[in-house]
Amino acid sequence: MTFARRAIVLALLVGVCGVAPCLAQTATISTRPVLTPPEMEDFLLHARIVDTVRTLKGVTGARQVTLSDGRITHDAHVQDVDIYKAIFEVGPKYTEVNFRDTYRYNIAAYRLSLLLGLDNVPMSVLRTVNGKPAAVTWWLDDVAMEEGDRQKMKPVPQGPDPARTAGYIHILRVFDELIQNRDRNAGNFLWTKDWTMWMVDHTRTFRLGKSLLKPELLQRCERTLCERMRALTAPALTEVMGKSLTTQEIDALLARRDVIVKLFDDKIAKSSGPAVLYTQAR
Repeated sequence: MTFARRAIVLALLVGVCGVAPCLAQTATISTRPVLTPPEMEDFLLHARIVDTVRTLKGVTGARQVTLSDGRITHDAHVQDVDIYKAIFEVGPKYTEVNFRDTYRYNIAAYRLSLLLGLDNVPMSVLRTVNGKPAAVTWWLDDVAMEEGDRQKMKPVPQGPDPARTAGYIHILRVFDELIQNRDRNAGNFLWTKDWTMWMVDHTRTFRLGKSLLKPELLQRCERTLCERMRALTAPALTEVMGKSLTTQEIDALLARRDVIVKLFDDKIAKSSGPAVLYTQAR
């Protein structure tokens, strides 16, 4: 992707300077740089890795590192997993064909979020780390809790604006169907102290299936998200995604998009637009 095209796409992300990493976080960094999207991208691409803070939980070798360009110091998430299996036994009741677990889907999820007008998926860039291509992702400040922690509280807290909190859940459900996320769990979407929900860890997404996993969960859709989904085209996705998605993966994404859009169009026809569509409070 050319810098000019990337800059146009990045400009779609408003308030990106509070983006999250892949996988759950518990640490908070004291340095709070305020960067424009191009500045943040440049930092992730070129700042030196001065320390490895820790290896993160999971089986993909993900790690938290500290980056510095001599002026700014901030943490990032590095993930270089790239696994393919023709047949993968996920569990006793589920076998996946053409299984992939790859860093490039973190980058693809971020780029897709920009096209969709979302601002709660982490900025993730392609960078070579220790001789291997990797997704390097901005580390989120001010994480309050994982979704799993929220669900353990009784009653489950809804934040100062329950409608806003519910709106984030609807966005997550639509986004996960669009990217066919088979690995969303209560540990990989996070809530920051301002009750913004961040969707993280997308290495097991963008499957080739063209049907939806749980269409019954798609009850409402954020208005801009619906409009941007409807406007997606293969040429635009191909240009923005670069090598982060294959042609087959883009075709499958668009097929799922068609199913999702029809599902919501049918709901609107049976009820009313305001009952199905809503505008997410920021």
